[in-house]
Amino acid sequence: MRSPLLSFVSFVSLGLALVASAGPTISPYVVHEKRTAIPPDWSLVRRHYASSTFPLRFALKQRNIEKIGDFLLDVSHPDSPNYGNHWTPSDIVYKFSPSSDTIDTVREWLLSMGIDPLRIQLSPSRGWINVDVSVEEAEHLLQTEYNVYKHVSGTEYVACEAYHLPGHVSHHVDFVLPSVHFDARIRRRDANQPPIKVGQPGNGFDGPKTSGSLQISGPQLEQCDTVITPECLRALYGLYYDPIATEKNSYGIVEYTPQSFLQSDLQMFAKNFSTDLIGESPVLVSIDGGYNQTQYTGFSYNGESNLDLQYGMSLVTGKQPVSLYQAGDMVEGATFNTFLDAIDGSYCTFEGGDDPSFDPIYPDPAAGGYKGNEACGTVKPAYVISTSYSYNEADLTPFYAARQCEEYAKLGLQGITVLYSSGDNGVAGNGGLCLNPDGTQSASATRFNPTFPATCPYITSVGATMMKPNASVHDAQPEQACDEVIYSSGGFSNYFSIPDYQVDAVSCWMDEYGKEYAMEYPGAWNSTGRSRAYPDISANGANYVVAVDGEFLLVYGTSASTPVVGALLTMVNDARLADGKNPIGFINPVIYSSVFASALKDITEGNNPGCGTNGFNATVGWDPVTGLGTPQFPLLLALWLALP
Repeated sequence: MRSPLLSFVSFVSLGLALVASAGPTISPYVVHEKRTAIPPDWSLVRRHYASSTFPLRFALKQRNIEKIGDFLLDVSHPDSPNYGNHWTPSDIVYKFSPSSDTIDTVREWLLSMGIDPLRIQLSPSRGWINVDVSVEEAEHLLQTEYNVYKHVSGTEYVACEAYHLPGHVSHHVDFVLPSVHFDARIRRRDANQPPIKVGQPGNGFDGPKTSGSLQISGPQLEQCDTVITPECLRALYGLYYDPIATEKNSYGIVEYTPQSFLQSDLQMFAKNFSTDLIGESPVLVSIDGGYNQTQYTGFSYNGESNLDLQYGMSLVTGKQPVSLYQAGDMVEGATFNTFLDAIDGSYCTFEGGDDPSFDPIYPDPAAGGYKGNEACGTVKPAYVISTSYSYNEADLTPFYAARQCEEYAKLGLQGITVLYSSGDNGVAGNGGLCLNPDGTQSASATRFNPTFPATCPYITSVGATMMKPNASVHDAQPEQACDEVIYSSGGFSNYFSIPDYQVDAVSCWMDEYGKEYAMEYPGAWNSTGRSRAYPDISANGANYVVAVDGEFLLVYGTSASTPVVGALLTMVNDARLADGKNPIGFINPVIYSSVFASALKDITEGNNPGCGTNGFNATVGWDPVTGLGTPQFPLLLALWLALP
């Protein structure tokens, strides 16, 4: 499998040309990363003070990283003799840690620029070089200018518009922090105000939607076209399974503080729809002070977590423990890096930290902050991990997104299934934002705006369907793409190239429909046919009954479909583990294979509008609305049990 990062990104200059050098001679500088605009809700305040200091961190190029797709395919493709032979964490470190040449090259350059050797420190994972510098020194090293930016919430952030590295050094560095990245957590304005943007690592929370409260009455299966309950989902996908290997199995759901679940709501839901959960609760795995906060309540704070846990726990039954990975305290919050640090020590930067300009740093000295050490490889990842949060791909630079994407590949190599929701805004990004020609984002723009990590080729992206009006769960095809309240996000990456496992399916779609859409929406989407397409799979995401703050609400979103798929795959793992086999791990090469085509029900109705267009249509075969379709548990179970 080729490198996942596209070579045709138009609005970010990668500047990777190498210039030969000998000894300590410094080669000419090249642009390493550049952004063309300030992200939404941020504004430039001033130049940063030259005497201010911060840790400058260099993410070193990893060995063999260009082969990571091939390694992952080797243990994930159903035709591979190594299917299911997953790697250990030590295998990961051995294979991908940066070479001595990479470390020496960066270190020698820093020395030649006058940095004292005692200030240059290598992380325990050998993946990062850290040097504490003044702003003046950093600007000299990177040939840039550092500014202070301010978010509408009041958060301040240090960044630059572009930075440069010597040509011979650029080849050995993925990216530098802080620099052009706006992967910033959003803090509260002050102690008396709630967070402006809740629960979202990055630039805002775009969680599930609700159409209001309802009263529950009558037989559930007769109302599934208007009200979805666990019983409806079991009937739709054939998920009738009693787990037997629960001590071996694991399922994890990720939440970001201040998003939190309420135990009283979980029990209210259990009494009505899942009696085996009465008295049960998720297993809290606190990451950097994460806890179930009750200071702020309501749908904006409890809707996401309640939805994820009420359905994720119900569908794996009360026998299977579910881990709640709660990341971040109320003061600092958390980013995706916070979670990745916790489950993968090789990803942590210097001594378990990331960039203090945007990633939370612990111990947190603020009142009410987490006083413990930052988690770094201290949390065991579950076999299936479901996350219903996302960025827009354009929020991050290609280098930064690629580095994070590679971490998901490493999890797949270890037999972990990573699921992310595709988004709820059709071909638009989170918040309904679209892309302008210069790469900026706005609600009035017309270019399609992919979400991330949905576009990472090493995760499974989950879209949303809904019941057709007046349909029954017993109909041959009762579902269509979700077009009520939310629209299943899907499309084509501007950063990542198409993975090998997806070529046939996407090529069929491009041959049949691609030219038509390229003519209808000229220049609005990446129509090359060479980019990662999403979503991969879908499940129902409309009209979910969720208990929130003591009442039942109807809830919509890929936030609903993702934990449902996660629960279904967890039950597949249960059967395999009970049979003495390994977990399914990265599932994409399997579900895109011809053998598994019959185990996914194709969705051929509905579309995903956005950016002033009708978006794409759901069609026969894979499509950029619902992916390959919805899972049929009995068929998937039989096929996965037949694999080694």
